[in-house]
Amino acid sequence: MAGKKKQSGYDHGVGDYVVYPIHGVGEITEIAKKVILGKKKECYVMEIQGSKMKVMIPVEKAKQVGIRPIIDKKDIKKVINLLKKDEVDTEEDWKIRYQNNLNKIKSGSIFEVADVCRNLFRRANGKELSIMERKLYESAYNLVKMEVALSKGVSQEEAGNLVSDVLASTFAPGERVPVAAVDIDEE
Repeated sequence: MAGKKKQSGYDHGVGDYVVYPIHGVGEITEIAKKVILGKKKECYVMEIQGSKMKVMIPVEKAKQVGIRPIIDKKDIKKVINLLKKDEVDTEEDWKIRYQNNLNKIKSGSIFEVADVCRNLFRRANGKELSIMERKLYESAYNLVKMEVALSKGVSQEEAGNLVSDVLASTFAPGERVPVAAVDIDEE
């Protein structure tokens, strides 16, 4: 997605939507010089969608922290196919599974995040997720939903319905669909 005011020398421009691992999708609202630890640095100032949280990332550190553009529309099919896969993480120790899933979300890869979303959704079938895993599922679901919405140019509600429908479609007719399948509505 091309920025409205892309400045030369920057990977991203004002108006670009980017993914900030763990935090989600944000819009770059400005590129400004800020004093950080006594030094002037060029920073991306972005507003995280959904939470309206504002964050500043030094331009020189953006790649290091995993800032990346949202996926291309053509890659949504790959995300949908990942969500449809009939597999689940077999790790039984929830603490190890939680850490593995958290690391996947921290990677910033939409494909890793979709994997976490699918795995936790499927695991919720027959077993109740721990509170921490439930929050991780909600985070992964929201990250996938936001990125799909922006990439496809649709509302978050429409993207959420698509993600929920794809996840629910992986269950046979009559099979119990986990509570996690219910749309998660944020503020």
